[in-house]
Amino acid sequence: MVGSSLPRRALGRRLRSYREQANKSQLAAGLHIDLSPQSIGRIEDGQKVKLSTGQIRDLLDLYGVPVDGTEREEVLGLWQEVKDQAQAAKLAGTTKGWWHAYTDQYAPHFDHYLGLEAVATHLTTHQVVLLPGLLQTAGYRRAVSEIAYPNHSAGDMDRRLELASHRQVRLSDSNFRVDVLLSEGVLRHTPGGPLVMADQLNHLLQMAEARSNVSIRVVPLNSGSHLGLLVQSFTLLEFPPLANHLVEPPIVYVEGYEGGLYLERPDMIERHRRAISDIRRVALSEDDTKQLVHQLAKEYVA
Repeated sequence: MVGSSLPRRALGRRLRSYREQANKSQLAAGLHIDLSPQSIGRIEDGQKVKLSTGQIRDLLDLYGVPVDGTEREEVLGLWQEVKDQAQAAKLAGTTKGWWHAYTDQYAPHFDHYLGLEAVATHLTTHQVVLLPGLLQTAGYRRAVSEIAYPNHSAGDMDRRLELASHRQVRLSDSNFRVDVLLSEGVLRHTPGGPLVMADQLNHLLQMAEARSNVSIRVVPLNSGSHLGLLVQSFTLLEFPPLANHLVEPPIVYVEGYEGGLYLERPDMIERHRRAISDIRRVALSEDDTKQLVHQLAKEYVA
């Protein structure tokens, strides 16, 4: 899992918790180990910051974490996992994820999402307007990109399509489960025109048949009241346990026109789980979804 952000996230979350329990500011923590408060914030957000084991120990001392307790052992274990991954990445000749080669083709906030998607084991997405990137054909992706970036060069467009194609390689991993809940409206929007959409819907049918780890269900427009009408589009990402068996909590990602939100609070996660359950309640079965998708695909080429 070279390039994984999970151990850094877990380490940062644990350090933030101890700092807040000790009633210390990021400024105080930074002064204690000769770093800026901004650097402490980046550490707590799971970002890369040049750091030593001694500085980690000094922070734990400042926060009053017992020297001989299991809490300190867990934090130092996480730090060791971070260092082991950094060393493995160095030996592999890649200290960054593959997506960093395409940073000119996506918004800055999406970099974090791509890192999370690359290591997630279960992704549940609810979409009300467009198909998720993991299921888009090249024609559909091109049409959407032309709306968002009308002045992109042919070279830039090719790179955006490469990025999308590379993301979809994850679908070949049987340990990566994808549950897709689509508003019927997604199937009735036609970016690129009817023929592009017909090809896209046939691709959905192929994915539903060929990928046992991919589930696609449609929520009919006449499905009545359900929480999906309120929460709109979002993606819930779930992760494998870390090497030391600590559980990495899930994240809800909500993308908007001006940026993205990463929701991690347990109450927020629980509300979105309830929404998923309620959306599934009114969604068509996978078989009925295939029938609807097949019907619409035929209508687009009629």
